[in-house]
Amino acid sequence: MQESAYFNEYSPINGVWDEMYGQNAEVREHYRKVIEYISKESADDLNKKEELAKRLFMSQGITFTVYNSGEGIEKIFPFDIIPRIITAPEWAFVEKGIKQRLTALNLFLKDVYNNQFIVKDGIVPIDIIYSCPHFLREMYKLQVPYDIYIHISGIDLIRDHDGTFYVLEDNLRTPSGVSYMLENREITKRLFPDLLPQCGVRSVTEYPTILYKNLLAISPRQISNPTIVLLSPGIYNSAYFEHTTLARLMGVELVEGRDLVVNNHKVYMKTTTGLQQVDVIYRRVDDDYLDPLVFNPGSMLGVAGIMGAYRKGNVAIVNAIGNGVADDKAVYTYVPDMIRYYLNEEPILKNVPTFQLGNADEREHVFKSMDTMVVKKTNGSGGYGMLMGHAATEQEIDEYKLEILKDPRNFIAQPTISLSAAPCYMQGSLQPRRIDLRPYALYGPDGIEIVPGGLTRVALKEGSLVVNSSQGGGSKDTWVLA
Repeated sequence: MQESAYFNEYSPINGVWDEMYGQNAEVREHYRKVIEYISKESADDLNKKEELAKRLFMSQGITFTVYNSGEGIEKIFPFDIIPRIITAPEWAFVEKGIKQRLTALNLFLKDVYNNQFIVKDGIVPIDIIYSCPHFLREMYKLQVPYDIYIHISGIDLIRDHDGTFYVLEDNLRTPSGVSYMLENREITKRLFPDLLPQCGVRSVTEYPTILYKNLLAISPRQISNPTIVLLSPGIYNSAYFEHTTLARLMGVELVEGRDLVVNNHKVYMKTTTGLQQVDVIYRRVDDDYLDPLVFNPGSMLGVAGIMGAYRKGNVAIVNAIGNGVADDKAVYTYVPDMIRYYLNEEPILKNVPTFQLGNADEREHVFKSMDTMVVKKTNGSGGYGMLMGHAATEQEIDEYKLEILKDPRNFIAQPTISLSAAPCYMQGSLQPRRIDLRPYALYGPDGIEIVPGGLTRVALKEGSLVVNSSQGGGSKDTWVLA
């Protein structure tokens, strides 16, 4: 096969799983068509495609918010034009593993807010649960429709040096990023219209339809057209673009807390023709801000009395309140045990080895080898407040140790996993950059559905392992082959 200069110059990172190149620098079979196609394009053509992608993102307002950046708040989400490709067998394995994991996590949430058998049987320590800030006693014995707590989840996966998939973390509260998965695909269709059908790439565009179907199915009122709303914190939220996109694609109202009112334990939306009862709320507001009468009294984002309506069963809320106890990073270490306990199965997807710094022995072990560890807050997100041991100075490590000792329960450590690399188009050449994958799973009364794809996030800085958009990461389209 004739290859162009782009590929001749591409050099995989030593000791890292490369998505495009296998052993002996052989191109993996599933990348061949893409390589052949791109080899025929001049650098000028590819630069034009990259420029077009940027213009499309900008004109459609596909941005996210960085709170600690001096450049104003709106930033375009960097997009790499070379797709990340996953084979059908790889995807089948991932899909099976995620379904197993979510089934167990959902059973854990039902158990922990009802009988707590897993605690009584000594599988998960009670102090880990009760010390979690996201364990909400207000949810105790509250019946949720169809016993589904995790309607929408984003499971972060990485691949180690041998290609093994690991779960890095579970996002079970208000996972974001799905709009970028959808928009990345739309832009790829514009850039490479012939290539998607030639490669037999499976579609991701059904996501809003499946989500809408699941929301309809859990309406407490058995009526032909229940009222569904998407509750957003508003224009200053980092994922506001996503809220508007999903509301538009599902054809539901986008509301803020001030648009809703609770009367007689029922939630109503204010409309020009009067109050309209709301049946299902897909909320993108965190638990703490949802009901000022129950949680944070200073919240202006939520709706006073919404918890009472939820408890009475007059409104369904997606995702369920209190899910944070299941995606707390200190609870993460027990997920394989949950799978064995509830399902009597061995976990399909592995956890990354994790040390809990609340445990004195594990803390001592981590402190001795901080330079090989990634240390995170158990309830941190967006890559903030993380210590990348291999890139930190001795002084930074010492300061971080003092921070840990103030509240050890609040930290975990994981060995630095190499993260697989994929080719990215950088200034006229192809270069390997580290990536992860966040597939999105939708849990409805008919079971769990996962659209074949997800958000592949890319660490755009050379040598970086941090893929979060808030830390300078970008994304690329994810192709699952039929």
